[in-house]
Amino acid sequence: MINNKKIIVVLPAYNAELTLEKTYREIPFDIVDDVVLVDDASSDKTVQKAKDLGINHIIQHHRNKGYGANQKECYRHALSLQADIIIMLHPDYQYTPKLIPVFANIIAQDIYPVVLGSRILGKGALKGGMPFYKYVSNRFLTLFQNVLIGQKLSEYHTGYRAYARSVLESIPFHLCSDDFIFDNQILSQIIYAGYDIAEVTCPTLYFEEASSINFKRSLIYGLGVLKTSIHHFCQRMGLCHSALYEIISSSIPPSSGDLQK
Repeated sequence: MINNKKIIVVLPAYNAELTLEKTYREIPFDIVDDVVLVDDASSDKTVQKAKDLGINHIIQHHRNKGYGANQKECYRHALSLQADIIIMLHPDYQYTPKLIPVFANIIAQDIYPVVLGSRILGKGALKGGMPFYKYVSNRFLTLFQNVLIGQKLSEYHTGYRAYARSVLESIPFHLCSDDFIFDNQILSQIIYAGYDIAEVTCPTLYFEEASSINFKRSLIYGLGVLKTSIHHFCQRMGLCHSALYEIISSSIPPSSGDLQK
């Protein structure tokens, strides 16, 4: 806890058996109160590894539901555990858990309600091995989004994020995609709702065991980003209406996965 605020780290997992332990061991449990792992029908022994590590809350999907669906389950379960601060960390060790105290303090001290770990600030992306085509597409998509959405973020595509409870409770994130575009859509919702966002420079590592989408999936994701940005712009201009941008304050949707003890 920090300032009496409960901090929960959520791990959206898929075939993370080889990297989960290293990620988990670096989580700062002097401030982190609990960990939730949602396994999206991994074909390896991710769930058994999580049990061996003593992770208290393990939810297993028996069919692959998608990266976005995994995150939805992560957030629903963290909120049901009365988390005040929810930090999403990929269990593939692509992002360092050592920045968790920075993320948590920014929210706990009421400085910003949302924190993103940016691979683009500084030289972390290319230095960490990000493929050049992904770096270029990241910069192009970010520029496009900043113009249409009216922001000045360094990137919208990081998988290292922290949210205040109030943010997740006030947006209909359950309406976002179950696929990779979820990351982009939930940020679009947050920006539309008027929340301020902090960015922290974050080193990143690209290696064989780290999860990454292929070129075809990257192309589909890029088209989804363009579509999301255009929808956001049209919504902001009053040219269209989408339930994706309705600001709500509702009870937590029930979990749909199977809780493993």
